[in-house]
Amino acid sequence: MRRMLPIAFFAVLVFIAAPRCSAQDHAESSRKLVARAEPSYPGIARSMHISGTVRIEAVVAPNGTVKSTSVLGGHPVLAQSAVDAVRKCKWEAASHETKEVVILNFRPD
Repeated sequence: MRRMLPIAFFAVLVFIAAPRCSAQDHAESSRKLVARAEPSYPGIARSMHISGTVRIEAVVAPNGTVKSTSVLGGHPVLAQSAVDAVRKCKWEAASHETKEVVILNFRPD
């Protein structure tokens, strides 16, 4: 039990000492991202000092619009904001639909 206390304390310090606020995205894709939308940082996440990375898989239609999304990983409080942002993104046109993975990083103040 005593050994757990220092580990828990360290985890809290790392969590509280998160870097500055930013929500950036980039795509690991074969198609070029033409227009990206910045996700909004949820107020509850800010008040709870939640930071992290959310991975979204987007099915992109041939015209470059997002047909559907699914959350591959990340904090549930940040996920909806990430999905909303990815749905507003647009990729270059292609001859067929593709699956694109978008990674969004959230950092509180």
